[in-house]
Amino acid sequence: MSEEKIGEVDHYFTDISVGIVALEGELELGDKVHFKGATTDFIQKVKSMEIDREDVEEAGKGDVIGMKVDQRVREEDEVFKVK
Repeated sequence: MSEEKIGEVDHYFTDISVGIVALEGELELGDKVHFKGATTDFIQKVKSMEIDREDVEEAGKGDVIGMKVDQRVREEDEVFKVK
């Protein structure tokens, strides 16, 4: 199982369990992502993504997305696509 860094968490909204991720690579619905940081370490499937409150199925380098997350994430956590 290989991983490619595709972004970093900018912010986390605790009340709605949404992480804001600044992307450095491509991401699509259904991809598996690995959130990794000082106290964060989990893998989940991408179930929803938004750009400017609009649902999207894919996003790329330079996009800032909102993503529903299964666990708490923290600013500066790294995000990897699991291949």
